[in-house]
Amino acid sequence: MREVTTQRANELAAPARRRVACVAVTRHPSPQAVAAIISEFQPDILQTDIEDLDSLSLPKSLSVLPVVRPGPAGACIVARRVLFEGPVSGSGQTTDWRQAAELATRTEVILAGGLTALNVAQAIGQVHPFGVDVSSGVEERPGIKSTQKIAQFVAAARAAALESA
Repeated sequence: MREVTTQRANELAAPARRRVACVAVTRHPSPQAVAAIISEFQPDILQTDIEDLDSLSLPKSLSVLPVVRPGPAGACIVARRVLFEGPVSGSGQTTDWRQAAELATRTEVILAGGLTALNVAQAIGQVHPFGVDVSSGVEERPGIKSTQKIAQFVAAARAAALESA
């Protein structure tokens, strides 16, 4: 499990505050955990699975990025933007690009799930997402990012985006 305290999140986010949106990434958080995240970290955006949203009391000022996974639930999405993820976050499993592409015709899709420098161009060409998200695909080992893999991923994603424009 990858988890940081709100204190550590604040330390990591400090250089970026007021320059880029700070996102609290969660998966099936309790209402108490979300309240602590909002109070202590003060994210600009809360990312969580779409089915979690009904059970959470969120301030109107907080933007939400719902996470959608492959399956029938994706057929009825009405959010302006979603993160389309693999079956298990952080597992490196590629998601269903066909379903993501269909969803991308109706809303802005940020594609995640099993992306690497080796497959991101193909994913962008097939799905035409609003954006891409990567974590384990740029790691040397779990939790340890590789600057070389990050640079390769960004270069491949930028080239594919230019090609599909």
